[in-house]
Amino acid sequence: MTDRVRVQELAHGALASLEANRQRIDDLNVYPVPDGDTGTNLTMTARSVVDELDRTTTEDRAGLVKEVTRAALMGARGNSGVILSQIIRGAAETLRTNGEVDAHTVAAAFRSASDAAYRAVRQPVEGTMLSVIREMAEEGENAESDGLTKEELLIRLVRRGEEAVARTPEQLEVLREAGVVDAGGAGLLEIVRGLAATAAGEPLPQAPTQREEITIEAFHQDLSPYRYCTTFVIEGDELDSEKIEHELEQLGDSLLVVGDPEALKVHVHTDEPGRALAVGTRAGVIDRVEIANMHEQTVQRERRLLEAVPAAQPSSTGVVAVVAGNGNRRLFESLGTTKIVEGGQTMNPSTAELVDAIEAMSAAEVVLLPNNSNVVLSAEQAAGLSDKLVTVVPTDSLPAGLAAMVAFDSARSAADNAAAMNEVVEGIRTGEVTMASRDVELNGLSVRKGAWLGLANGTAVAGGSDFDDVAAAVAERLLEEPRDVMTLLTGADEPELEDLLRRIQEAHPLLELDVQAGGQPHYPLLLSAE
Repeated sequence: MTDRVRVQELAHGALASLEANRQRIDDLNVYPVPDGDTGTNLTMTARSVVDELDRTTTEDRAGLVKEVTRAALMGARGNSGVILSQIIRGAAETLRTNGEVDAHTVAAAFRSASDAAYRAVRQPVEGTMLSVIREMAEEGENAESDGLTKEELLIRLVRRGEEAVARTPEQLEVLREAGVVDAGGAGLLEIVRGLAATAAGEPLPQAPTQREEITIEAFHQDLSPYRYCTTFVIEGDELDSEKIEHELEQLGDSLLVVGDPEALKVHVHTDEPGRALAVGTRAGVIDRVEIANMHEQTVQRERRLLEAVPAAQPSSTGVVAVVAGNGNRRLFESLGTTKIVEGGQTMNPSTAELVDAIEAMSAAEVVLLPNNSNVVLSAEQAAGLSDKLVTVVPTDSLPAGLAAMVAFDSARSAADNAAAMNEVVEGIRTGEVTMASRDVELNGLSVRKGAWLGLANGTAVAGGSDFDDVAAAVAERLLEEPRDVMTLLTGADEPELEDLLRRIQEAHPLLELDVQAGGQPHYPLLLSAE
């Protein structure tokens, strides 16, 4: 059997394994952005290699390696696909320079693949497909003295790959919070699994008939700070990858520029794809341009995952909450909130939006948390307009709403839940630190525009240029009566809290402090004491 035919068989096996698991891998995708396309990008990249192998008549190994590596580079899709193209390049370069392909050659190919992948990424992150290929390479080197055949070695690498993928949530916090493994690592494992089965002459393992259970945290992920995933190829003479990379890094993140002086593949997340393409046209001729709206992909992924969740029996009572900030949204959802309506200070939702949210719920009864004093009236109007039994708990802040959610039980009626939640809210004291948008005089306190303003239970208690002093004054007012727990929700403009927390703890050594990243706009810090 010629090299070309054997490589064709192996590549087809790897692609088949990947395609069988593509949707599952897409659903795992939360890093670096939750756009739900890692499985698709890896599959399309692998397919470009298979298509080239099916077309070529080259029998020379060096020529075959050149065609395969170029096909991988030119067909690479997305961040994961570009990294995969470099893994293929590294492995292929080793296979070109070795004669017989034995276990030693396979181990060397995996080491070369790992090294190439790490070189391609400007800031390597553990807990990704980089970790998985590195651990496979290490296993190959460790096993060289065991006298394995190449087929036996590939099976051993699959086992190490499974362990490496399972460890990715321990290495990357976003995976741990979402309750998933790394999608790129999972895809790479399927490629190697396909190679191992084909090399051994065995059928591919059956793909899972059911997708792994994915937590609600994996559904709702922060959007990328940039909108467009932009990839393209630059072809030319003596292309300067470092110069091109330097120009592109000013435009976004997740930047990869890989290839050789004649052809470079570019991947970048940016809000200005036109400027990125202009960098390419100044350097050479661009081709294979792909621009994807990652924000829309994220929405589609979330919708697909939610639709795939088996329909549960409707609970007796659900909760609609008005929430601002992605961190606060996750906190409310983790406590059982059924429906979130975006809104808050300066962006109060309309009565119609609240009615729509209520009517969209399957629960027979609804508790509505306005979480802002300006939204309470709209919430009461929405409750009267809905055909459902709706009870408003008039929470006037996000901390009050979170405290109320601790008392929520979906098996109870809305009225019983409201009674329990109101009791909790009555015992909580809330405060906020914001910046004065104009000169104000509140409660006898004069605060200049641009200065910090601190309020406790809606009353101005402190103002000035020092954030820590103002926030500490708010905290002390909330703690005038003995309290067990103080919760601090940091805003979108997240303040440094080290000194503030130290001051509070020194004054109240028995107080439990709980800091959460809320992400709310306009209020760098929200506080509650209970």
